[in-house]
Amino acid sequence: LRAYVATPDPKWVVALGDCAADCGVFAGSPAVVGPLSGILPVDLHIRGCPPPPLDIVKGLLALIETRA
Repeated sequence: LRAYVATPDPKWVVALGDCAADCGVFAGSPAVVGPLSGILPVDLHIRGCPPPPLDIVKGLLALIETRA
């Protein structure tokens, strides 16, 4: 959270993978706080465990096109 606050605008947060999006296979564990979107405003969710590299590239390009 400190890194997010310290980063100047504009900034994007990408939830990369199922664990970041909804805790994935660790959902329900007492060691997991919850999805990233419950802590920070998420600009992009890229699903997968792990996410396919092409999905990462496509997601980032789409984010750049919509936010640039």
